[in-house]
Amino acid sequence: MIDKNVVTQIVEEWLEGKDYFLVDVTVSPDDKIVVEIDHADGVWIDDCVELSRFIESKLNREEEDYELEVGSAGIGQPFKVLQQYRIHLGKDVEVMDKTGKKWAGVLTEVTENNFTIIVEVKVKPEGAKRPKLVEQSVTFTYDEIKYTKYLISFK
Repeated sequence: MIDKNVVTQIVEEWLEGKDYFLVDVTVSPDDKIVVEIDHADGVWIDDCVELSRFIESKLNREEEDYELEVGSAGIGQPFKVLQQYRIHLGKDVEVMDKTGKKWAGVLTEVTENNFTIIVEVKVKPEGAKRPKLVEQSVTFTYDEIKYTKYLISFK
């Protein structure tokens, strides 16, 4: 079986000096290699092809046959690395906490330990007849959530 760490090192070598970052590398027992990369401005197919060729130049098919797939982290897919949170600062995200509650809001802060979103909640002020929408900050640690993903809007 092809070693995931070997593939990761090859990808990291290709990434040096580029604005791309590694999201994930998986190697299945039948040697299907899947590499996901991302970039703040999106991923270009030409770069995926270049990375694929670079990986192929470093692995020997004569020693072990494999299937290789190189692509971008899918839009609407859960974030896997901290850098994905950082490139989505100021954008709408959906968070599902471990209790199963979904939150939708604007990602406003990202640290190594947690992140904050601004959500709108209905609050009925004392003496008011109707509730009003009020912005509220909600901070999550990464272990309090099931996922966070970019919220696609067609407004």
